[in-house]
Amino acid sequence: MYRTKNLGELRIENVGETVELAGWIQKKRNLGGMVFVDLRDQDGITQIVLNNEELQNQMKEIPTESCIHISGKVVERASKNSKIPTGDIEVIANSIEILGKCKNVLPFEINVEQETREDLRLEYRFLDLRNEKLHNNILLRSKILKFLRDRMEELGFPEIQTPILANSSPEGARDYLVPSRLNPGEFYALPQAPQQFKQLLMVSGFNKYFQIAPCFRDEDPRADRAPGEFYQLDYEMAFATQDDVLKIMETVIPATFKHFTNWKVDEGPFIRIPYREAMEKYGIDKPDLRNPLIIQDVSELFKNSEFNAFKGKVVKAIIVKNGAEQGRKFFDKMTDFAKSDEVGANGLAWTKINSEQNVEGGIAKFINDEIKTKLIEEFGATENSAIFFVADEKLEKAQKIAGLIRIELGKRLDLLEKNVYRFCFIVDFPMYELTDEGTIDFNHNPFSMPQGGLDALNTKDPLDILAYQFDLVCNGYEMASGAVRNHNPEIMVKAFEIAGYKEEDVKNRFGALYNAFQYGTPPHAGAAPGVDRMVMLIADSQNIREVIAFPKNKKARDLLMHAPSNVSEGQLKDVHIKLDL
Repeated sequence: MYRTKNLGELRIENVGETVELAGWIQKKRNLGGMVFVDLRDQDGITQIVLNNEELQNQMKEIPTESCIHISGKVVERASKNSKIPTGDIEVIANSIEILGKCKNVLPFEINVEQETREDLRLEYRFLDLRNEKLHNNILLRSKILKFLRDRMEELGFPEIQTPILANSSPEGARDYLVPSRLNPGEFYALPQAPQQFKQLLMVSGFNKYFQIAPCFRDEDPRADRAPGEFYQLDYEMAFATQDDVLKIMETVIPATFKHFTNWKVDEGPFIRIPYREAMEKYGIDKPDLRNPLIIQDVSELFKNSEFNAFKGKVVKAIIVKNGAEQGRKFFDKMTDFAKSDEVGANGLAWTKINSEQNVEGGIAKFINDEIKTKLIEEFGATENSAIFFVADEKLEKAQKIAGLIRIELGKRLDLLEKNVYRFCFIVDFPMYELTDEGTIDFNHNPFSMPQGGLDALNTKDPLDILAYQFDLVCNGYEMASGAVRNHNPEIMVKAFEIAGYKEEDVKNRFGALYNAFQYGTPPHAGAAPGVDRMVMLIADSQNIREVIAFPKNKKARDLLMHAPSNVSEGQLKDVHIKLDL
């Protein structure tokens, strides 16, 4: 037996016991006649004392982070350490056995607060995961997954797994393709989501379904999006409305956050914000409600303005109370941010209202008394306010730029509410949008039910049609997407026709769904909260890779396993592929 106790378990009541312990050497301290070792495992740290010269000499040859086994007696510490649970005791070692020796030189210090290049950490992820904070993130993830499963089962959802090797379908991102050895020239696709399978389960007569589903999308990574693969709490409900699906999220998600954090958590029912309202007020469809700033449309105020930058443009304003306290340097830096590649504005107009309610600074000379009065009386400007203006010929661009300015102002002025999770639903997404080429395409999920059904598809301008689609947003992150599904084949064909697909395309690309919908399909709806992002938020991490055991880097490479990598000619021949590089 390598251990009779875990290293975090020993307490004062264990004094006098002889124990077997095993773990990693975190630190060694030589105090002359005495050598102290901090021995670590997943449960914690215990101080080991070596007062035997032979053991001390043996320890000199063992590098830190080596894995060892010791036998010894638990004694009370003369100098106690209140910072660790085992701080009242120590163990006098009588034997040491090396279980796994570590190299003398580590690629980086494991439990030291320092900046280590992320690619180096990912290359040695097995060492990186020994870091207490990162290690605890992975354990937290495990607990959250169990909690989610337990809640869903309590709500009557059976867990049903769906295939990983599936068919290619247009779902918003590039597919990962898998060549078939037994079917030359044909390919599987890794599922971007279990979308079609979960709908087929509803056709199959299951009332409900859920799974912690792996999803695969060939997308560029971001701090809040893992490249290649991610996991979601996927669930679907037959004979369900949008409200039914939202209530499940309002039940499960806040309960999960409350169980694993001491921050304040919004409880259901969550605020529901129509998509177009979200774009008007926040400039984004995933607004951070901790930020009190609101975007307002002031285009009418400047309709007859002599300021050419605003004339005939869509003009958005953000009023920051007490913002006039900021010096000129702050406004110049915000202007530089607006003109950065990240934002793409031509500039950023601003002005202040001082304590006498006079306008000063920036574009003050273009703010006449009438405009100033309306800014105060109709738009809520007060004394000592700063006002930032964004103008563009296109509404969507003005909204987007203003949204990014709002977010940046919230950060730089430290306006975000602390230690709180603010939830909202974004609802009433447009069914369609214009592409850069001027064609009509789906805005969100192509399998969603249009509001108004077939009549809306036949009679309305496609860009005016709303869908039963919704997102859950938490603190500025999209947490989940969902929809009432289109279960009617006639509506399905018409919806895809508007987006440029023929009925034959629907049959070929979504043949299983199209065929199944001919055999008595119940209305159904569902959603898919993102597990990785949920854990990231609960762990208060700024990077999603910090809550994934073995993530890929910013170029979608697994530096630990060296993937993707070249394969042999024989392997390519097996799946009937020739490379043309």
